[in-house]
Amino acid sequence: MSLPEFTLLFITVAIGSLLQVAIGFGLGLLAAPVIAILDPSLTPVVVLLLATGVTAAVVALEGGHADIRGAGWALVGRVPGVVGGAALVAVLPARHLAFLVAGVVLLGVAVSLRGFVPRPGRRSVLLAGLVSGVMGTATSIGGPPMAMVWQRLSGPKLRSTMSGFFLAGSAMSLASLAATGAVHKDSLRYTALLAPAAVIGVLLARPLSGRLDMRRTRAAAMGLAVASATVLVIQQFL
Repeated sequence: MSLPEFTLLFITVAIGSLLQVAIGFGLGLLAAPVIAILDPSLTPVVVLLLATGVTAAVVALEGGHADIRGAGWALVGRVPGVVGGAALVAVLPARHLAFLVAGVVLLGVAVSLRGFVPRPGRRSVLLAGLVSGVMGTATSIGGPPMAMVWQRLSGPKLRSTMSGFFLAGSAMSLASLAATGAVHKDSLRYTALLAPAAVIGVLLARPLSGRLDMRRTRAAAMGLAVASATVLVIQQFL
């Protein structure tokens, strides 16, 4: 990876980490397609490792606001999803995995724009956890299903519940991927190199979150995600 490519990825991780803290998701949505463009072999492990650290920071800051029962049911649903997602990573060629990343990004954006608001009951939370497990393990983008089912929650409660779920869920996904041999030296090295970007995003999120227009911030994040996913798809045909 060249220095300009790494710089782009560093900035993307910083912005994604800021969004992860401010609105509860965003790191995977932004960083996963960029990593898949630059080095597909790093998908999805690097983003999952970085997300584990970022969500741990949010839990430490706002863990007292979490909906423990809701997060628990979501994690029950995530278990079979993690197994399915790890199987996809094990059997899919890099090109097909790139298409999957792009498809998940575009689907997540489309669902968000539709404005569908499901009732956050046990069944819908279980189903969202299942889908998030598959998507999060295979592509590191597991936020959209949970953001959709929990969108009625208030700011601190949303961020805390999402982060608690993703902290435990990312650990589950990483353990499953490690068992399939998907965690390797390069993924660990790039995670270490990009960790300072994640720290910068976390530190900037607290002072900036009160100044951000959340609707515009989400729209900008969605736009960047669509652009990255589009470039990723085009790249597969070149």
